[in-house]
Amino acid sequence: MAAGAALSCGPCSRQLLGPSVRGRLVRPAGGRRGRVAEASSRPGPGGEVQYCVELLRKRDYEGYLCSLLLPAEARTSAFALRAFNVELAQIKDSITQKTIGLMRMQFWRNAVEDMYCDNPPHQPVAIELWKAIKRHNLTKRWLLKIIDEREKNLDDRAYRNIQELETYAENTQSTLLYLTLEMLGVRDIHADHAASHIGKAQGIVTCLRATPYHSKRRKIFLPMEICMLHGVSQEDFIRAKQEKNVRDVIYNIASQAHIHLEHARSFSKNVPVKAFPAFLYTVALEDYLYKIQKVDFNIFHPSLHKTSTLLPLYLYIRSWKKKY
Repeated sequence: MAAGAALSCGPCSRQLLGPSVRGRLVRPAGGRRGRVAEASSRPGPGGEVQYCVELLRKRDYEGYLCSLLLPAEARTSAFALRAFNVELAQIKDSITQKTIGLMRMQFWRNAVEDMYCDNPPHQPVAIELWKAIKRHNLTKRWLLKIIDEREKNLDDRAYRNIQELETYAENTQSTLLYLTLEMLGVRDIHADHAASHIGKAQGIVTCLRATPYHSKRRKIFLPMEICMLHGVSQEDFIRAKQEKNVRDVIYNIASQAHIHLEHARSFSKNVPVKAFPAFLYTVALEDYLYKIQKVDFNIFHPSLHKTSTLLPLYLYIRSWKKKY
């Protein structure tokens, strides 16, 4: 169906937004990661880049696609940075004891310090990230900030409110974008503002996308304040309920991601064109927000778990048009 066409979903009709179309979400009618880490398999000599690429293909396919479209001089470094993020992100889901998670986070904290002393550990992602640091003079405090925030997030508890989720997103996803801008040689306040909002949108969308996975494990991380506003309990999500008030919670959270995307675009006229490749992830965010709107904000709809076959095309078109 063409973007902008009306579709009737259940009791209400919604105005759809295509993956490349700007607009606002339509409200539902009526409401609201020690050395143990070195256990990673080590590639043969010179295989660190391929290791990072394969890790992204498996764990962050959208990030992999976006990195492919970066200028050649930044592409390999971007693979390393995003692989570093994946290594940290998967710690939480791979441990049964927080102590183990803390040990792995400390490994990466020590690894970053060692990278800046030109003594990276013999771990493929660490070696490639060290090369990126030397190549682009990346800011150490931002790498450490990502580790610190991921460590805080090892606790299995819901975000208290949307602001707490946004803070987590700013210190992880937005910070990744600041580092990507450094790889592109961009030092610009408007680009930083855009990166901040895009990272927050990405963090929110990531939280939404992970909800069905976490709910099967009886874990819900959606902002409690919004859930309480609509009279929705964590048990409602664990039971995969699809009542209107549950969809209202998802609508409110998704709308906040959409607002951040619009704020990011409000800086586009002042953002250096050189920075635009760092922001291609907006295409994937738009695609998800479009799809969840199409299914009336039913977070458990099967279509939301399918990878968009047209995403590479949408990304290429946006890259060619030099827009985000």
